[in-house]
Amino acid sequence: MLRMNPPALDDAALLARLVAFDSVSGRSNVALCDFVANYLTRCGASVEQVRGTGQDRMNLVARAGPPASAASRAGLVLCGHSDVVPADEPEWESDPFALREAGERLIGRGACDMKGFVALAINRVARAASAGAPRRHPLCLLLCCDEEVGSLGARVLAGDAARIAALPRHVLIGEPTGGRVIRMHKGHLKLALHLTGRAAHSGLPHLGVGAIDGAADVLFALRRAAARLAEVRTDTSSFFPECPYPALNVGLIRGGAAVNIVPADCRIDVGIRLLPGQAAPMALDAVREELAELPAAWRTRVRVEVINDNPPMLCPAEAAIHQVLTRIIGQSESLGVSFASDAGVLSEAGMSCVLWGPGEMDRAHRPNEFITRGELTAAGTVLDRLISEFCA
Repeated sequence: MLRMNPPALDDAALLARLVAFDSVSGRSNVALCDFVANYLTRCGASVEQVRGTGQDRMNLVARAGPPASAASRAGLVLCGHSDVVPADEPEWESDPFALREAGERLIGRGACDMKGFVALAINRVARAASAGAPRRHPLCLLLCCDEEVGSLGARVLAGDAARIAALPRHVLIGEPTGGRVIRMHKGHLKLALHLTGRAAHSGLPHLGVGAIDGAADVLFALRRAAARLAEVRTDTSSFFPECPYPALNVGLIRGGAAVNIVPADCRIDVGIRLLPGQAAPMALDAVREELAELPAAWRTRVRVEVINDNPPMLCPAEAAIHQVLTRIIGQSESLGVSFASDAGVLSEAGMSCVLWGPGEMDRAHRPNEFITRGELTAAGTVLDRLISEFCA
């Protein structure tokens, strides 16, 4: 069988190339996806770019090996996201989009979350495609856009049933988990509460209705909703001992136009972290029922908008991807994390997902984010074993 070009870069060098792309959420990631597509195509992989949340945002699907069997959907998907959070903090000691080495540390925005894993995944698909030896089952790469702002790219992919059905069912999502296998995580339901008042000159306040004044009553209603939710428990609560309930957070308040104008509008942004096994309607009901207790003058002036519902993820302990990976690394317990990921959306589309990746999440979303060479090397070894189990 014809051998294609082998990967041109080692894992750390490929990571440096990926970090150099400023792929902050909401900005174009087309250049990054074009680079990855060219890199994998030269190695013989089948590559398709799929429009994400806009013309300048792309998802990428690549495959090495035969198509997935429609019956068994055997094989393995390595899934990561291409976007990163902004790097505007003044504490950065170097250009965040130029990977810097400091001893064992590889420092740059996205090095830990999660371009380190993405580099490993790209090179594994590239090697599988270039080897020329037939594989029993496919190894695929799923690179999603805009994960950091609500798994928007994954939701586009999940909505294409035919494309999802053509992929293997077993999915490893490389979020930085410190090398621990995570089979459940919380979701993140984002709401916007819009308050409508009536503008007026602040010297004649009786002619207006101050929307920010109404926000005070709404905040008390949200506090009551948060207290109600804090009493809720579910079968998975024990896996989240530090916060075993759906947590409501008022994260942002915006309103008004100037200090001499009675404000005509106010917006309150709320996030609710649902546990696995919980769904958005339960939390929405709690919020709406408390808003129904507002003073009559405000009940009709408040509108609740669902901005994004990034669902929880729950993978059965007996799922093959969980069983095999925990056996490889010698992990005996089931674990959950309190952040959300693309796994919630992909699980709802019928895929069997776990989280596992190099690096620790407490280094992510911070200045001087880093991953170590040792973590990359160790993770590459585990990935090679996992790929052998599912694809060879």
